[in-house]
Amino acid sequence: MIALALPAATNESEGFVPPTIDDLHLPEILPWGAHYGEGFGKQMLLVLLSVALISWFLVAASRRRQMVPGKFQFLGEFSYNFVRNSVGKDLIGEKDFRPYVPVLVSLFFFILVNNLFGSIPLLQLPTTSHVGTSYALAGIVYILWIVLGIRTHGIGYFKVAVVPSGVPKAFLLPVVLIEIVSNFVVRPLTHSLRLFATMLAGHMIIALAASGSAFLLTQTSGIVPALGVLTMAGGVGMYLFEIFIQVLQAYVFVLLTAVYIQGSISEAH
Repeated sequence: MIALALPAATNESEGFVPPTIDDLHLPEILPWGAHYGEGFGKQMLLVLLSVALISWFLVAASRRRQMVPGKFQFLGEFSYNFVRNSVGKDLIGEKDFRPYVPVLVSLFFFILVNNLFGSIPLLQLPTTSHVGTSYALAGIVYILWIVLGIRTHGIGYFKVAVVPSGVPKAFLLPVVLIEIVSNFVVRPLTHSLRLFATMLAGHMIIALAASGSAFLLTQTSGIVPALGVLTMAGGVGMYLFEIFIQVLQAYVFVLLTAVYIQGSISEAH
């Protein structure tokens, strides 16, 4: 809708300047006013805030456990049981899943809260839209499933990971090369970039809808401002859809983590 409306609007004014990635980041807090990425800023502050909020929520949810749970207890138990049973137990297996529940629950809550920051007024920044955060999370998982694989299979894990059973010898070399690239290069990259790219794209779309609507409503005349109402309505719809995507991406990241863990500790490739 913005794409259709802006050409008409730009004929009547100086033109619409779309927001850029730099416009979505404030200068650093420490040192004050430094360029983004050179110090301690809003993104790092929100990461620390997410840890404090998650810790407070889990403590509050478990402090007064009752047979008939209150709101906090119900929400905490529901979230924990969802990750424990629907992700850990179903994917890793009933026999092996229990040691990995803490890391799955921690990842889910951390990513969920940091994603949802992008939809909270004034905060309005999903920290996972910064590629460094997504790389760090995927890197932790990458090291985890490799260590688990070595602990389970010894150094022979790398053979288990890249040599599928039942492959004819004539096709073994290309299959092994594909498996090496797929498991040890593509897998961690896609694990991180899926989260980063989705959060960044959603963040940019919301910013574009907001700035485009404001431009059409305040900087144009005639019937063009009416298009601004439509773009605003579309922006609200995208905002609500983005909340769904933020929750979904937290689930997908943890889901893939469970899949990778299961693949590392299983007996066969």
